[in-house]
Amino acid sequence: MTKTQRIIIGTLSIVALLLIAGMGIYLYRVLFAFAEKPLGPALPTIAMPPTWTASPGPAPTQMGQATLAPTVSFATPTSGPRCGGPALMNILVVGADTRGDNYTYGLGDAIRLVRVDFATPKVSALEFPRDLWVEIPHISDNLNGQDHEKLNQAFLYGQPGFKYWDDPSEGSGLMALTLNKNFGADIDHYITVNMRTFEHIIDAMGGIDVEISDENVAKTSGLKIGAHHLNGAEALKLARNRSGGSFERADNQNLVVCAVRKKLTSPQILAQIPALIETFQDNIRTDLTPAQLSQLACLGAQMPPENIVLASFPASLFKQTRVFDPVFDKRIAILDADFIILTDFVTRFQMGSWPPEAAASTPSPVIDEEDTAFVCK
Repeated sequence: MTKTQRIIIGTLSIVALLLIAGMGIYLYRVLFAFAEKPLGPALPTIAMPPTWTASPGPAPTQMGQATLAPTVSFATPTSGPRCGGPALMNILVVGADTRGDNYTYGLGDAIRLVRVDFATPKVSALEFPRDLWVEIPHISDNLNGQDHEKLNQAFLYGQPGFKYWDDPSEGSGLMALTLNKNFGADIDHYITVNMRTFEHIIDAMGGIDVEISDENVAKTSGLKIGAHHLNGAEALKLARNRSGGSFERADNQNLVVCAVRKKLTSPQILAQIPALIETFQDNIRTDLTPAQLSQLACLGAQMPPENIVLASFPASLFKQTRVFDPVFDKRIAILDADFIILTDFVTRFQMGSWPPEAAASTPSPVIDEEDTAFVCK
């Protein structure tokens, strides 16, 4: 081989390496851009201000129930955020009662505000009763001036079937605005799942296992005392069972949530999470990016079960009553409550001061302020 040939071959090799490196950088950027691209429309960038702001003064009381005033102190984490996530992330999770594969209509059947603490790590979920009579933004022009409806209808009125407000985030965005306006909830992202997709996800995981050990739970869940393996349809039936009332229904949903969490962190399912996300990403409405979903999956694998707290407002704060609804032209059953007190709870929940840390340290159901906290075993 002549000197000239060696020079040509060496030059071509360098060019080939540069091309390969360039293609690698390009593919990395493409994949990175995909990972950082939200899977759905983002929530409105301009949040509506809450109607009440917590103050350091004395807390209000109702029905003899004293609530604690919010504090400005946060628990000091021992390390930085895990899994590359932010320090905190607030996610609105909505279970829509749409029975088909679409999201054209559907009420907000289950409504939870989830606080994800990547530093502690800890996940807390606060359940909002769907029958609360709330002010819903952007609907009055379509309802002849009527601006109040049940909370679950905030999702319905934002969906394409009604489209009472013109925003790509649809019902999830309108629900987020409604929670912000009425209770000061500060929401970063949303995840919405309809009933059919919920069933399919449970079936794809091979079902879930629940343990019923309490007679009252057995009565309200419709299951006998003992261990049960549930498929998707059976898990959905349990989550939607409200034979004991709205608050007992939330307890049934807690059983399902804890069972799903336990199954997702099992070794055989943990490796399938990326495939599950890819399979169902077109059937779930969310503005999270693939990278953020990976962060949440990573955190879930590191999460002690006692650090998952499912919270509810004290039942004594609510009163069953009826109001006249012009939309239906009749009196309908609703839950009435003092929104100042509920906003106080939401504020403390988002600050991480309620439910108390003691609830997260006991690996069993925990009683706190009238059965408001449940910890996954």
